[in-house]
Amino acid sequence: MTSFEELARGDIVWGTDPLSKKGRPLLVLGTPQFPTHGVQLITALITTKSYHEESLTLRADDYEGDPLGTRSHVLPWSLATLNNAAEVEYRLTSFVDSRTEDVLSQLIGYLRP
Repeated sequence: MTSFEELARGDIVWGTDPLSKKGRPLLVLGTPQFPTHGVQLITALITTKSYHEESLTLRADDYEGDPLGTRSHVLPWSLATLNNAAEVEYRLTSFVDSRTEDVLSQLIGYLRP
């Protein structure tokens, strides 16, 4: 199992879902380390729901490892910060760098006026 501190941008983990009691796949976008809080994971939620017009649909070639088993979509505007290892059950797979950059570009577009 990958430790919390070994996770990197582009990894997809099964983690705590801030919107419900069950877990969900999350795309790691950043792994900042803070002096008093340690490593935190900035993540974007991944869903199987296809009705979100601005979501990014995932294709088989978006993954460096095995693709997720179900057709999935990243929600670049829906972020969660995970503060400790208890919030991550395990690492599922990872994205190729270019697809992670696509997610980050769309996210930044939402933050800029």
